[in-house]
Amino acid sequence: MTALRPLIWFTLLILPGLPGAVSCALTAVQQTEQPSGWTILHAERSSAGDLEIGGELAGLPLGTVRYIRYEDLLAMPQEAYSVTDDENFKGKTEISGVSLTALAKLFGQATHSDLIVAICYDKYRSNYSRDYLAAHHPLLVLKINGQMRDKWPASEYDTSMGPYLISHPTFKPLFSVLSHKDEPQVPFGVTRLEFRSEAVVFGTISPAGKWDEQSPVWQGYRIAREDCFRCHSLDGEGGERASRSWLVLAAWAATDSTRFQQYIRNPVAIQPCAKMPAHSTYDVETLEAITAYFKTFAWSRTSQSTLAQRDSSQIQKAQK
Repeated sequence: MTALRPLIWFTLLILPGLPGAVSCALTAVQQTEQPSGWTILHAERSSAGDLEIGGELAGLPLGTVRYIRYEDLLAMPQEAYSVTDDENFKGKTEISGVSLTALAKLFGQATHSDLIVAICYDKYRSNYSRDYLAAHHPLLVLKINGQMRDKWPASEYDTSMGPYLISHPTFKPLFSVLSHKDEPQVPFGVTRLEFRSEAVVFGTISPAGKWDEQSPVWQGYRIAREDCFRCHSLDGEGGERASRSWLVLAAWAATDSTRFQQYIRNPVAIQPCAKMPAHSTYDVETLEAITAYFKTFAWSRTSQSTLAQRDSSQIQKAQK
C-alpha cells in the first residue's frame, strides 16, 4: 500500500473536473515529487507538532488514529494565497498550505465523509461541511509570510497560533438566518482533523420531530449548529471549550429565557469573567429562535424537573 500512495496522490490532485477546484485567488501551486516508498501516515506520534487525523479514514477501521508530520505536509502540493480578511492576521498576509478538500480526498471515506472537524488544543471545534468546503476552500496553513511555524506571530490572545491553523483565500458569507450570517471558520491551534459524516455529527443536535425550515425552532437549530456547537457539546459531539453542555443550555433556556437571551447578546454583562463572544447584532427574533430550539431539548431528552434538578448547580453558576 505504501508504494501505491504517490500514484493515488497524483491522480486525486491533478485529475480535471474534480469538485472543489480552486477558481479564484490562487497565486501559486507547487508540486513536489515524492520518493519511492514514502509513507505519509504514521501509527505513532513522532512529535507534539504532528497533525492527528481520525474519524472515518479510508481503508482503516472506524476510529483509527494516524499522524502526519509537519515536514510531510510541507512536501505535499502547496497552495498559496494573499489574505486580507482573516481576523487572525494584521493586514495583508501571505499564507500557504494544503486545502482541506485535498486532505479529505486523500484520507476520508469518500462515500461517508462529507464533514471535516478541526479540533484545537483548547477543545474548540470548527465544522466544515461539504457546502462550506466548496464555497470557501479552507486551507490548512503551514507557512505564514513564507515562515515556518516556529516563527509565526502570536494570536490576539498572546498564545501560539500553531501547530496548525485554517484560513481562506477570501471569505464571502454563503447564507444568513435571521440576523445571523455565515461566519468564517478560522481556528488556530488546530491539533486534529476528523473526517466524519455530517448526518451523524449534526444529527446529534437536530431537534426531535418535523419542523418547517422557516420555523423558529429550525432557524434556531441552524444558528446553533453553526455557532454554539463550536464550544458546547452533546453526547460526545461538538466543542468542549465551554463548561456548559448542550442540556445545561437547554435547561437555562427553558427556566429563564430572558437571562439566557441577555447572556447570548452580552455575556460579560451577566458574568464579568465570561469568555464567550458577544452577539450584539442578534435581534429579538433571532434570540427567540435560538431559545425555541434549545427548549426542545429541555423537554424531549428528559423531564424538565429531572433535568433542572440534575443540572441546577451548573445553571446557577452560569447565571451568576
